[in-house]
Amino acid sequence: MTVPVTGPVTVKGPTILLCADDYAMTAGISRSIEALAAAQRLSATSAMTTTQHWGGDARRIAEHRGTLSIGLHLNFTLGAPAGAMALLAPQGTLPALKPLLLRALLGRLDKQEVRDEIRRQLDAFERALGFQPDHVDGHQHVQVLPTIRAALFDELAIRYHNAPPLVRDPVDRRVTGVPVSVAAVKARATNVLAVGFAASARAHGLHVNNGFSGFSAFDTAQSYSDELKAEVAGAGPRHIVMCHPGFNDAELAALDPVTARRDQEHAGLSAADWLADRLWRPSRAADGAAVDWARAWPGHTVARG
Repeated sequence: MTVPVTGPVTVKGPTILLCADDYAMTAGISRSIEALAAAQRLSATSAMTTTQHWGGDARRIAEHRGTLSIGLHLNFTLGAPAGAMALLAPQGTLPALKPLLLRALLGRLDKQEVRDEIRRQLDAFERALGFQPDHVDGHQHVQVLPTIRAALFDELAIRYHNAPPLVRDPVDRRVTGVPVSVAAVKARATNVLAVGFAASARAHGLHVNNGFSGFSAFDTAQSYSDELKAEVAGAGPRHIVMCHPGFNDAELAALDPVTARRDQEHAGLSAADWLADRLWRPSRAADGAAVDWARAWPGHTVARG
């Protein structure tokens, strides 16, 4: 979401975590993210483990793990689940976001079924890569929805109690006072859905970011480079910026409405030389331990009860 600024846009300030979502959704998205990771234009990527591309793509993204946080992009709204879900996906296809949202708000999601699917997606991540996810977020921010968030926190707290991952809090606090726009509406709606998310995550011993931006109208007439600078300009400590680069092709067009804009994001990120001084990145061997967020990204604290 572009936040109005006065005067020249500055990109100085605390380091940010720039995360490319949707890795393995399509071959074109994966190739784009791999190229940006090689050029050190990203801090992180979040992978969808329910797609046909995941098994093969995982080996390539693992090559960048030394300087890239690799996490799970939890999926409950695109394609098929990782396993049978008789209640949520009786025909083998996950619901779109609006039906899922309605079911979640009405308390009509089965927590055990949801947790079983979360476990399968985590299993698929670990089988392909041989290590746990550094972070976890959700496609279309499903991680904040009732029942899904509870099942996710319970599973992560038990499964990774020795090395808690970071879970993405998608609350954009900068949206207050911003004129109404498609991006602002998305941000405000997500802020409402995510009330209490960060506090609950911390209570489960998990790490959480303290700021977030990246909501967009995906308008191809708007300069992505300008939008990115505005998203970064107001960032404070422990801030995540979300992005969606990719190479557009027929496969993407059949799955997602955001197509040509992904090419624009790839080009904008590739040309953003100023990012080198702003991005946080891990520093480890490709086969090293999971990110220790308490030390690697200053300021994170974990409540342990």
